[in-house]
Amino acid sequence: MKQSLIFFAAASALMLASSSPFAHSDEVLDTQKSPNGGQQRMAGIYHLELVVSRDSKEAKDSPVVVYVTDHANAKISTVGAGGTATILAGKQKASVKLVPDGDNRLKGVGKYASTPDMKVVVSITLSGKPAEQARFTPLAPLAVATDGHMDHKH
Repeated sequence: MKQSLIFFAAASALMLASSSPFAHSDEVLDTQKSPNGGQQRMAGIYHLELVVSRDSKEAKDSPVVVYVTDHANAKISTVGAGGTATILAGKQKASVKLVPDGDNRLKGVGKYASTPDMKVVVSITLSGKPAEQARFTPLAPLAVATDGHMDHKH
């Protein structure tokens, strides 16, 4: 009996620990205020925050900025990093080269329109690390927290 209780407690602890990755789903990240006003997504062990122009009604050269942090929102250095942002907006496709631009930023400029249906695939490679990728819908309406995760802290 005692062994089965120990096994049950250990199994319960393992299940709780293994459920923690779900705390960072796209839906949960969309309910959190991002540090720079962009949309956040998971990319491997990192959080990526994408900031794009919101007021470009026609395709024109506009900035694309990606901030890289860990799960606790601590800045991750982008020295020696690189990447691309592939933007699909309306019927146009743009590929933007991202280069280091400060502590934890990658930045580039591309020709795109700010459309509600915009989709962006960001691929980054940090110095000495494997490539990571995340998918964004930066201008889609954000979710509203209904399950108490609005003030979720890492």
